[in-house]
Amino acid sequence: MLALSVRKTRVRPAGLAEAEAGRVLPRPLRRIVRFLVSLAAGRIHIPRHTGSVATALFLGATGLYGMSLGGHSQDFAEASTTAMGFAIEDVKVSGNRETSEIDILERLDLDGTTSLVALDVNEARRKLAELPWVEDVSVRKVYPGTIEIALKEREAFAIWQHGEDLSLIEKNGSVIAPLRDNKFSTLPLFVGRDAETAAAGFAAEFDSWPDIKSRVKAYIRVAGRRWDLQLHNGIVVKLPEHNVPRAMDELATLESEQGLLERDIAAVDLRLDDRTTIRLTEGALERRNVAVEQRAKELKKAAKRT
Repeated sequence: MLALSVRKTRVRPAGLAEAEAGRVLPRPLRRIVRFLVSLAAGRIHIPRHTGSVATALFLGATGLYGMSLGGHSQDFAEASTTAMGFAIEDVKVSGNRETSEIDILERLDLDGTTSLVALDVNEARRKLAELPWVEDVSVRKVYPGTIEIALKEREAFAIWQHGEDLSLIEKNGSVIAPLRDNKFSTLPLFVGRDAETAAAGFAAEFDSWPDIKSRVKAYIRVAGRRWDLQLHNGIVVKLPEHNVPRAMDELATLESEQGLLERDIAAVDLRLDDRTTIRLTEGALERRNVAVEQRAKELKKAAKRT
């Protein structure tokens, strides 16, 4: 009778066996080794042309990396998307009264080949915000080839003369741009250092005297403390540093009762509370002196007769 003997063999894990042999591989390397062994044994099927595709991908990635290092990736992306039909063909601008569309196109460097995909909206908004009249701007892409630009422009309040330069200013005194033509000639003129910052508040005081306000040609800031009014007929009205309404009430009374501002005078000085000083023009002064001399002669003759 035959007897079967079974030898029990203890099976050890591969990692343990390798550990005992002193050559344990890290887990990621084990996978690579298994893959290479399977590849060599033919247990993994590789599709045809895989090598060609891999080579092309490698060369493409290398080219893109090189363009990135050389700063040409933006140009490549723009050229590619333009060729696919995403060139910017239409720019729609709204809200521009003083900003020309030519200035907008030049600021965005649009030359007919610019890609809508490659356009950086935030950078475009930043460039347009640097234009003199632009207070706020929004830029929106409309595919496949349109840009919509909406502007909010600054509002000119007055003209500021500083030295020989003329500038348009906002109500808060901020300079908008140099004055280039007569388009804004009806705006009030403020002259002198610091006149632009005090302009709005001072002009608002004259709303109570519209007749005199309509005669003012220029508001002249004197020493950063007070104002002179230059009227259209050449008369200069000197206002005090404080209590301007008192001086204006006095001027309005003199005008309504005596027609002061229609007379042949050069200046009206209202700086003192207790008196008003009037300076005649040179012609009026000469005529007055002649009249005074003639009156003196007549009085002498009259005295001799008596």
